[in-house]
Amino acid sequence: MFTKDNKPEKFKDAETIIGASIKVKGNFYGEGNIVVEGQLEGSLKTDANLFIGDKAKVVANIEASDAIINGEVRGTLKIHQYLALGPTAKIIGDINYAEISIEKGAIINGQILYVSNSGKTAHHKEAVSEDETETE
Repeated sequence: MFTKDNKPEKFKDAETIIGASIKVKGNFYGEGNIVVEGQLEGSLKTDANLFIGDKAKVVANIEASDAIINGEVRGTLKIHQYLALGPTAKIIGDINYAEISIEKGAIINGQILYVSNSGKTAHHKEAVSEDETETE
């Protein structure tokens, strides 16, 4: 299921890859999978999946179907389906999700809002760290 660099198989054919040595600014919209290993500032929206590597730094509002985040994100996340936060993830901003997985070590400073497929929201936590990963 995972490749040698710890990315799920579905990212091996990513449409857009921002490499580790790349710094970009702008508003990005795509329909395919996006991998961010470098630095991005602006906004990022895809109709598909997003992978943010453990050394990536993103300052952007993000919207995606599914996302796996291992790096640092400053901005609002709107994930329509599944969000996975790895042990090195650091989120400074609000999160809207349908399903979530938070590994020990992940840091969240913001509101976490469950959004069902019907569009209803429910407030869970305002600040969660590696010691507070359970929802109310």
